[in-house]
Formats: sequence, C-alpha cells, structure tokens
Amino acid sequence: MKKAIVVGATSGIGKSLAEILVQQGYVVGITGRRTALLQELKAQKPAAFQVRTFDVTDLNHITQHLDALAQELGGVDLLVISSGTGLLNLRLDFEPEQQTFETNVSGFTCVADWAFRYFEKQGFGHLVAITSIAGLRGNGAAPAYNASKAYQINYLEGLRQKARKQKKPVIITDIRPGYVDTDMAKGPGIFWAAPVEKAARQIFKAIQQERKVAYITKRWALIAAVYKRLPRWLLEQM
Repeated sequence: MKKAIVVGATSGIGKSLAEILVQQGYVVGITGRRTALLQELKAQKPAAFQVRTFDVTDLNHITQHLDALAQELGGVDLLVISSGTGLLNLRLDFEPEQQTFETNVSGFTCVADWAFRYFEKQGFGHLVAITSIAGLRGNGAAPAYNASKAYQINYLEGLRQKARKQKKPVIITDIRPGYVDTDMAKGPGIFWAAPVEKAARQIFKAIQQERKVAYITKRWALIAAVYKRLPRWLLEQM
C-alpha cells in the first residue's frame, strides 16, 4: 500500500486531492493548521488517514512533525505541498508581503527540503508542489504572491536538476493551476475557474503520469504560452 503526505489538506485542492488518494488506495497523512477540519476529513475513513496539526511557518518544528508523520505512516512514497497563501496588496503594506513569503517561500522550502532529503535517503519518491501560473510573471496587485510562486517554480527546477545529477529516482512535479474555485481565488478578472474536484482529478492524473510540469486545468497551458510571451510594456498596462 502506498503512503502519501498532503501538506495543507484542510480545504480546497489539498483536501480534495487527499480524498482522491485514499480512493486510489493510499494511506494519507494530512496536515494543516485547523485540527477540526483535519479530523472531519479523517472521519470519512479513519483507517486511511493520519492527522498532524502544524503551521508551515513554524520553521523550528516542521521537520519534527514530518518525521513523526512518516513514522506513523510507515514510510512515504509521495509528498504534496498544497499549503500556501495569496493576498492582494495594492497599498504594499509590509505585513501581507511578509505573511506571503513566510508561507510560500520559507515554509515551502523547509517542507520541500525535508521531502527531498527523505526521498534521497530512501532511494525513491515523488515530490509534488502546487505552484501557480502566477509565477510566470509579476503582478502589481499581488507582487509578493507572484514573486513567491516564481521562487517555487525555480526551486522545484533546481531540485529536479539535483536529482538528475545524483541519478536518484526522485520525481519532482510542478503543478501550475490557473483559477480554481477556492477561497484563494479572489480579485477582479476571475475566469475559467475550475471546480476543486475537477482540478484535483487532473492533478492526480499528472501525478500518475509523473509529469514534470502540469497546468491545471489543461486549457491554462494556452494562457501560459501567451502570458510568458507578452511584451513587458503590455504587461505593465494590465
């Protein structure tokens, strides 16, 4: 039986993906800040879930929590980083920017590094992270969010290169959603917002296929192709 950890499984994509993994026969360790929501998920199938409550910004204790969860599961084949935050910040107040970087950069890095080291030592494993199409370019309404997602995209690329050079069968999958109908989908210009369940099903398929990069839903690959090539002068007027 395969074992997975989903970091950030209290709601949205993380929760839906954890449910799909269990349906597919995985035993899943679920984490998040809200114990009650994790316990609600566990109640659906108590034997299939292991719960560990922690915040990814608690950098001093992340590795302890993940070590304990891996031990409770009896190993880890797959780890999904689905925790993240995104805040509109037109006034450029520092606190929202700091909150974004603490979660999407520092917390993300701590979890990703733990997973890579674990899989490196184990000799195999699959690290999946939910980044965003937003990481392809900057955005004046949410500069820290887009910058943090660009960091994640490049960090995953670095880990993929590291695994290849070491000739380790550690798979790195970068999931880049467009708009998904979650609490994080906010602000003007929301379109093509996919239902959470549809997005999670496509993410699971990308995991099965061991994709390096996958846009969710698939149509966002078209937007990404255009978005990456937009002239800077045009992007600055958007």
